[in-house]
Amino acid sequence: MPLLSVRNLNVEYRLPDLKIAVKALKGVSMDINKGEIVSIVGESGSGKSTLALAIMRMLKPPAVIKGGNVYYNGVDLLSLSEHEFNLKYKWVKVSMVPQASQNIFNPTMRVKDHFLDTARAHGISDEADVLKRASEVLEFTKLDPARVFNLYPHQLSGGMKQRVAIALSLLLNPELVIMDEPTAALDVVTQMEILKLVKMINEELGTTIIFITHDISIVPMVASRVIVLYNGEVMEIGATEDVIIDPKHPYTKALVQSTPSLSSSPEEVRPIPGEPPNPLEDIQGCPFWPRCQYAMDVCKVEKPREYNINGRVVRCHLYEK
Repeated sequence: MPLLSVRNLNVEYRLPDLKIAVKALKGVSMDINKGEIVSIVGESGSGKSTLALAIMRMLKPPAVIKGGNVYYNGVDLLSLSEHEFNLKYKWVKVSMVPQASQNIFNPTMRVKDHFLDTARAHGISDEADVLKRASEVLEFTKLDPARVFNLYPHQLSGGMKQRVAIALSLLLNPELVIMDEPTAALDVVTQMEILKLVKMINEELGTTIIFITHDISIVPMVASRVIVLYNGEVMEIGATEDVIIDPKHPYTKALVQSTPSLSSSPEEVRPIPGEPPNPLEDIQGCPFWPRCQYAMDVCKVEKPREYNINGRVVRCHLYEK
């Protein structure tokens, strides 16, 4: 049984003033196995953060989960009461390092107060035990508790804030951590340090990690599998090396070709043609067809089904035959 299994998840953002609903996730399904790092990639607006927030039940209005299931060890998290989910699962079994986590801190609270506040929210009131555990996770993230405990967020560098956010996500020893763009807004050297930390959390603590990024070039450094999202739909799922070296879906191929690398020449880097879909428009067929060089008539009117290509999940009409 997968540690986490998402089945046919649909999320909408309702806009009452315009009397419309923006479909952010459209039947997303995926499995996350215990002990692995899986990366979710895609352009901005593809639904990556919405997926993470839906799993954590942290979506706010006007977002609405319209259907689907999120199973954790066979338990549907979406069917639980808010109290039961918060008490037994949120931050205890599944935690999250949110996007722009450098801005999540209360500027009036010291670092140690953030750990104490998180623990109190889960009924843990023994400050000595909490600070002992906080010291352990801060040291694991290469921070000195004696130095940072009494600092306020504005006294931390960007890299330090990110490490504190990761340490907070580990406080209650969860089995699964969702990291949403953990390397964004950081310099290249700090990005590499965070990537090493992510690998260390997985290998030394055995923590399962969902690593969300728009930068497919860093995925091979951390993830064993990759899930490609576009316009709220899964395009391709496979082993990272296979997907990067031999992308099967035209969107994945375009995404890889648009990313500079040390081994590629400037002439080999090509931007993805066209613009991402207008979220207010409901595309009937494959959402990528307006930008796809292989688009056929069927792509414009019919959603492609899921094809299994040597263990790779691909949704594209090119593989119908």
